[in-house]
Amino acid sequence: MTPAPDSLRESAPGPARALLSERVRAEAAHVARSLTTFGPARGRRWPLAVQAGLAMAVPIVALALTGHDRLALLAASGAFTVIYGGWLRPRERARFAPLIALALVSCAAAGTLAAAGGTPVVLAGVLVLTIVSAAVAGWVSLGPPGPIFFVLVFGLSAQVTGLHGGVRAVQPGEYLLVVAGASAFACLIVAAPLLLPRYRREPRRSLREAFPRRWGAAARTLTIRATIIAVVGAAAATVVDPTRSYWIVCAGLAVAVAGTPVGRRDAATRGIHRIVGTALGAAVYLLLAGAPLPIWMLGIVLGTLQFLIEMVVVRHYALALVFITPLVLLLIGAATGATVGSGAMPLATERVIDTLIGAVTGTLAALAVPLRAER
Repeated sequence: MTPAPDSLRESAPGPARALLSERVRAEAAHVARSLTTFGPARGRRWPLAVQAGLAMAVPIVALALTGHDRLALLAASGAFTVIYGGWLRPRERARFAPLIALALVSCAAAGTLAAAGGTPVVLAGVLVLTIVSAAVAGWVSLGPPGPIFFVLVFGLSAQVTGLHGGVRAVQPGEYLLVVAGASAFACLIVAAPLLLPRYRREPRRSLREAFPRRWGAAARTLTIRATIIAVVGAAAATVVDPTRSYWIVCAGLAVAVAGTPVGRRDAATRGIHRIVGTALGAAVYLLLAGAPLPIWMLGIVLGTLQFLIEMVVVRHYALALVFITPLVLLLIGAATGATVGSGAMPLATERVIDTLIGAVTGTLAALAVPLRAER
């Protein structure tokens, strides 16, 4: 039999498959390296980490030691005030922190109002808040961690003050009072360095200079990605559990909208880090949930976790999630009564599933909306 001419041989698919296989191996090696190595250090992290740890631990311990165990863990939401604007000078941060505190307390108040309207209102609130906060964060160049904690506080607040089996774990008024007090304490922690004259003498930019307003490519990319994540996340939540929509959306935002939008490769890597870190963090949560710790000691544990998060988050995202996940799950458990006993395992399992959905959604949003250069 006469062999087919070279022009008829299917030589293209072979090299194409080899090229694709080589690309997959290279990407897999990149992800493996990112999971097993630390990224470069980005300046001193310990001052911010100490502030974040104190802002988390002190209100919880103080409330617990004064007989308010039921409310103590709820004060943790105010500690998120500290982690914004960590790159600013002390004088600038002292002016900026109250604005973040006001925004977080407003999100907490919105969450309590949404909870009164029921699950559909909470779901709609997550959708709207995600899009609006992402657009504002992009417009004012807010930077990391971007809109994530505004959505998280909204969702946590709705869950804390909502009805569970016809019973409300905490009244909206006392919950908001605790969050506002913890947020005010966080502002004092941020301003504490100004007790030293050398920090008071430092030059200070205006907030408009520190956060230039620009509706550029980065802001548009951040908003479009957040919109996709919010819509898909809300739709997915209606299938698994509408009350968990905020966790799915936050997982997606953390992958594709980390304060500033990341490229496709980084988003895919962050998605894998998110899944791995959350799974390991859920295991840590189960250990802590089963330990007979008094609330004041749990406050010290949460403060330590917050310190570790801020120390490693810019160098190893998966490791940061190992600390973030038990911290947030303990807060959720405080609201739902799932911190101990049989409720801990379902809560951990649900959040791993939600994270998987959110990470995939965030990765797909990043792939669908590439980051373009500013003009």
